[in-house]
Amino acid sequence: MNETVKTERVRLSAEDWEDAALELIAEQGVGALAVESLARDLGVTKGSFYWHFRTREALLQASIERWEQYVEREVISQIGTIADPRLRLPELFRRVAHEVQPHRVYAALLKALDHPLVVPVMARISQRQMEFLRQLYTEAGLDAQASLNRARLTYAAYVGFLQLNFTPGLPRVSHEDFDAYVEHMLATLTPV
Repeated sequence: MNETVKTERVRLSAEDWEDAALELIAEQGVGALAVESLARDLGVTKGSFYWHFRTREALLQASIERWEQYVEREVISQIGTIADPRLRLPELFRRVAHEVQPHRVYAALLKALDHPLVVPVMARISQRQMEFLRQLYTEAGLDAQASLNRARLTYAAYVGFLQLNFTPGLPRVSHEDFDAYVEHMLATLTPV
């Protein structure tokens, strides 16, 4: 008896391509994003890509804007709903600390600040995050200048830690050490 093997065609959405692109960016950087290799990794032809995007740059743009929207929706908006401003900062630190994929994408984008599609997204993200932190510190009782300085220090600590953690050749921080670092940041940067 001869069985007919039916091959199922994979249909990917634009979001599937964007997710795969973000994963590749997180692992290998913006420069590694290539349609052909991404299609191969996804097990589809390049035709699937062109159904959703005209160019590699269009995919890159959509992907990093999707990441930006995720950061806005999942971090800033959700933390903003916490009524007590003194509880927002610890929740922000703990939540952000344990979201690995967004950190990896952020670190990769920091390395691509010479790319014309990356620059405006990173500028918007940085401005919003700095303003959000400044507002949190103001609502927690610090004056305007102290809030701005504390926001800068907090943001610099975040970006600096990413840089250290994703720099080749430097030892990775264990989960226990990372949790201790987060608690130290909380104790150092949260107003009493």
